[in-house]
Amino acid sequence: MSAFTRTQVEQALRAWRDPHLDKDLLLTGALRDIAIDGEHIRIAVTLGYAAASVKAQLIGEIAAAVQKQLPGSQVEVTLDWQIEAAKAQQNLPNMQHVKNIVAVASGKGGVGKSTTAVNLALGLAAEGARVGLLDADIYGPSLPLMLGVAEDTRPAQRGSQMLEPIAAHGLQTMSIGYLLTENTPVVWRGPMVSGALQQLLNQTAWEDLDYLIIDLPPGTGDIQLTLAQKVPVAGAVIVTTPQDIALLDAKKGIEMFRKVDVPVLGIVENMAVHICSNCGHADHLFGEGGGEKIATEYGAPLLGSLPLARSIREQADSGNPTVAAEPNGPVAAIYRDIARRMAAHLALRAQQQGNPFPNIVIKND
Repeated sequence: MSAFTRTQVEQALRAWRDPHLDKDLLLTGALRDIAIDGEHIRIAVTLGYAAASVKAQLIGEIAAAVQKQLPGSQVEVTLDWQIEAAKAQQNLPNMQHVKNIVAVASGKGGVGKSTTAVNLALGLAAEGARVGLLDADIYGPSLPLMLGVAEDTRPAQRGSQMLEPIAAHGLQTMSIGYLLTENTPVVWRGPMVSGALQQLLNQTAWEDLDYLIIDLPPGTGDIQLTLAQKVPVAGAVIVTTPQDIALLDAKKGIEMFRKVDVPVLGIVENMAVHICSNCGHADHLFGEGGGEKIATEYGAPLLGSLPLARSIREQADSGNPTVAAEPNGPVAAIYRDIARRMAAHLALRAQQQGNPFPNIVIKND
């Protein structure tokens, strides 16, 4: 006879909450299986997002939570992940070989959006996901430089119409910058720019991506409109800095996505605080609490706040972004946490839309 019941185990599991969602395993649909044999409890968890860097930590926390609620229990936890596709806006069909498209946007330039997009993509990949990165800034492509791709690199052709993505730091990437020289200006009207974006997106031979991160240009113009109407976007991340003028523009970006039924997965606050390298004094140069304020106002999670650090700029300029340059450093840890939180909120949305997780099975051996 089992020492513990199903109800007891479920109640014990409710004591632990996913740190990326603040919800328990039953609410997130991540509980896959429970098996009870006397005092031995086996729990299988399948997250909807990759979490390689914290896997051991999560296993330990879940086991400890159950053992605290059920003294005398011997708890064994297995944890893996399965990334599902979330439905896009207006029921646009998902792209073949791409599960989820996530737009990284800002209302204005200069807030570190491209740096965030690159490190977000690298963070997702570091956690165990398959990730692509598309530079949607046709007028001012920056990803080739930020990824350290040589200027003379050109994508190979696959067949008569498709282009092979350029591999960089474990990502599949594409940019108009790979097709032009560094000093060639793009002097195109809006329809040509929109057409170029669609070609880059649809004529790149993406290979089985869990996420395709699209780095948008700032503002709410032609590219954003094309994205909203013709590209199956699963969600958006808004990048801002704490000062009031940046927050005003960030609100415009949020409102744009709301109007076209693209969920905002969260807010990233850049340049939140500067730590003096000599004395350690913390100075909020651009204001304080702006990211939290806008997140609360719009009911979107604050995914994370990043410091104003010279290293972030230097590493991006050198073609070796922070998550790749210092994977075990404190700033890379923030980016990876932002990546997990974003992916967790997207996974919760996919689960709520009806993408099935395996049923819980209770076994009494």
